[in-house]
Formats: sequence, C-alpha cells, structure tokens
Amino acid sequence: MATRWTLSQAQALFNKPFLELMFEAQLVHREHFDPRQVQVSTLLSIKTGACPEDCKYCPQSARYKTGLESERLMEVEDVLASARKAKAAGSSRFCMGAAWKNPHDRDLPYLEQMVKGVKEMGMETCMTLGTLRGDQAQRLAEAGLDFYNHNLDTSPEFYGNIITTRTYQERLDTLDQVRGAGIKVCSGGIVGLGETVTDRAGLLVQLANLPVPPESVPINMLVKVKGTPLADNEDVDPFDFVRTIAVARIMMPTSHVRLSAGREQMSEQTQAMCFMAGANSIFYGCKLLTTPNPEEDKDLLLFRKLGLNPEHSATQYGDNEQQQALSEQLLHADTEKFYNAAL
Repeated sequence: MATRWTLSQAQALFNKPFLELMFEAQLVHREHFDPRQVQVSTLLSIKTGACPEDCKYCPQSARYKTGLESERLMEVEDVLASARKAKAAGSSRFCMGAAWKNPHDRDLPYLEQMVKGVKEMGMETCMTLGTLRGDQAQRLAEAGLDFYNHNLDTSPEFYGNIITTRTYQERLDTLDQVRGAGIKVCSGGIVGLGETVTDRAGLLVQLANLPVPPESVPINMLVKVKGTPLADNEDVDPFDFVRTIAVARIMMPTSHVRLSAGREQMSEQTQAMCFMAGANSIFYGCKLLTTPNPEEDKDLLLFRKLGLNPEHSATQYGDNEQQQALSEQLLHADTEKFYNAAL
C-alpha cells in the first residue's frame, strides 16, 4: 500500500536541517537504486512555438515575444536521425515534445511512426504533446510509447498564477488517460515560479499521492527567458533546489527523480549535491526544448568526476558485458574523441 502523504508531513521534510535531510534522502535512494547509476534521456522539440497556452514561464507561447521562431511538426525521418545521434551519444530514452495544447488526430499517424522508429533502435520512448484523450493515449500505447510527460508544474493553489488556459484537473485527467492506456507517467514541476516552500510541498504531495506515483519525476529550475512574464523572477537558491530534490526522493522512493531544465545554470557542485540528494536521471545533449542544456561531453566528464555510470535500457544493449563496455568507453576513453566518433 503506497504511503498517503499530507501537506504537513511534506512541510516537515522541507523544514529538516539540510544535512539531516540529505542523509535521509541518500538512505532512501540506496534502498531502491544503485547510487552510481544515472538514467540518461535526450529531448527533442518536434514542433516548436506558436502554442496557444499562456504558461508564464514558456518561450513557446504565442502570447509572448521571445524571438522564438515557430516551426511545423518535424518530418519523421528527421526525428529518427536525431534519435540515432542521441543513442550513439549514450542516451537510453528519447523524448519528443510538441508545443501543442493537444495533438490533432491528423498528427497521430506521424507520431505513431516516430514512436515505432525509435523503439526499433532499442531506445525507450517518451512524448509530451499536451492534453490527451483516452483514444489518443491508446493509439500511442499500441505504437509502443513507454512514457508520457505531462507536468503539474506547481501546487493546485499557486497554479492559477502561472497558467489560465488549462485547469489543474485537466492535467490530472490526462495523467489518468495515460496510465489507463498502460503508458508510464513522467510528471514533475518547476522551482522558481515565485511559489512558496508550501507550494513546493503541495506539488510533491499531488505527485506522490497519485494512484501510482510517476515513474519519472522531473524537477526543473526556472529558465528565465526574456519576453516571458517570469523573466525577472528571483534566482532560486541552490540549497532550496537541492532540498526539493531530496524531499521528492523521500516521498517517491521508487521513482526516477530527474534533473531537467536549469542544469545549464547549475555549478558542478550543485549538480553533485542533487545526485547525493537522490536525483538519478538527467536530460543531456541537444537543447531542452528551447532552452540551453549542457553538452554531452560536459556531462560525461562530470559523471567521471563523481564516479557515476549512465544507465542503459535492457533493450538497447544485448547483455551486461556490452553495457559495461559502453560505460567504460564513455567514462574512461578520451571523451571528446568518443563523442565526435559517435556522431
């Protein structure tokens, strides 16, 4: 029986002395995961800009002048070419994001081809396309989609300050449709929207108390983009961000907790503390939809410094020997040469 968390319990975790919280999070992490393994994903924007939503943090909204060029849905073969590069550079999961409020049925055949093509490469697949109907979720499931990303962003109480074009309940309903179709859930939120610590606790309570907690929980740090309403928000204190990672780990012990947007702004030391706090998944390479993200070689060098190994899906490499060989190659070969050769 999954634990039902209360807001006061979550707040108590946030209020713990920092080192005590880190210690507890690390114990929970080691109970459920190999602490040296990190799941590695690559995210590609398959349809950029001109989104009708009004999410105040997002440069893809058509409502804000951010200088972002809008683009149509990418050709299937171009998406698959990007997936091949991501696999060669060490990603085990390929995530495809489209700036839509919801996908149209006319787009589904192309999306299904993308999922099938990436699956044939032996990678896990993930999509983030906005609101999904049950029949659309079912079609993507039948195509082989492994994960669907749909973030709750913040607490129900603060949500209306950030987004007015989609209700919190609509987001929860989409997660229900995805789960009902047999697709794993990827759902998290953003730190730095102007929310309080109570809002951060409220977000994690919502996620942890879902009928089944998300298999992946991305914790994003706001990337401030000129032209969006949140461009001048205060910076997030790194310790506050690490604290959020640690509480997410304790409240969702079997979920992968992912460092997502905002890693570009983090020092190596902050990222190291996030891994100590229980983060065990990252987005790497390419661009995180439309914001900068550390390049693969930087990440591999950091992994090497910390003694971390990129985790690979069972379908991507035939046996443990091959998996170990790739980890050794990634971590101990000349990183730059390997990266160039892989591409």
